[in-house]
Amino acid sequence: MRKKIVAGNWKMNTLPAEGVELAKGVVAGRKEVCECVNFIVCAPFTHLSMVAEALKGSDVELGAQNCAAEAKGAYTGEVSASMIAALGCKYVILGHSERRQYYGETSETLNRKMEQAYANGLTPIYCVGENLEEREAGNHFAVCKQQIEEVVFNLTEEQFKNLVIAYEPVWAIGTGKTATADQAQEIHAYIREVLASKFGAAADECPILYGGSCKPSNAQEIFAKADVDGGLIGGAALKAEDFLGIGKGF
Repeated sequence: MRKKIVAGNWKMNTLPAEGVELAKGVVAGRKEVCECVNFIVCAPFTHLSMVAEALKGSDVELGAQNCAAEAKGAYTGEVSASMIAALGCKYVILGHSERRQYYGETSETLNRKMEQAYANGLTPIYCVGENLEEREAGNHFAVCKQQIEEVVFNLTEEQFKNLVIAYEPVWAIGTGKTATADQAQEIHAYIREVLASKFGAAADECPILYGGSCKPSNAQEIFAKADVDGGLIGGAALKAEDFLGIGKGF
């Protein structure tokens, strides 16, 4: 049975003290949600050590929003996978649409980042998805397939067993638009099919999260779909009550 995951991507939001309070709020309300749901919070780099402390003793796990493509060295301003692992991170988001769009991240870069994540015992949450123009042109399947083939297909079978995919309809992030539950299922099933073409039955075990304006009011309908295993949550992850409410969608 695949893991059920609700991961919060705080993006460039909250100051350290606010992040600690948010993490404490998630921990405090955790018991109200089924233990079958795995919660992950992905805080800004500046908060990671403090948020790790706030999560201690709970089963809420810690993730980072990115890592460097290099192991160490003269890369001013970068944060390595080993650094975030040393702070207690178990997960790292890679290939988020905002990283691709604003910072020019390519599959070549992401292959190196994936390598660093695995070398340091981190589970990548690898993001794929199409923008509005690509969706309207009917290219959403091709875009997702390419993003998977160029990066995920380079993983070993062992690495693939320790991977989470997040499908992001880029046109639904922060816009208030949401893919319908049927649209989400259609693309998630397709992604699993693509994964199976390379990794066979192991694709059935890979969690695929929905990442487009998921909130407590629509989580249940989306999560009810066979190939949707949870959510990568943006705005709604900034309020503990909403974040936990999404977990109740299972």
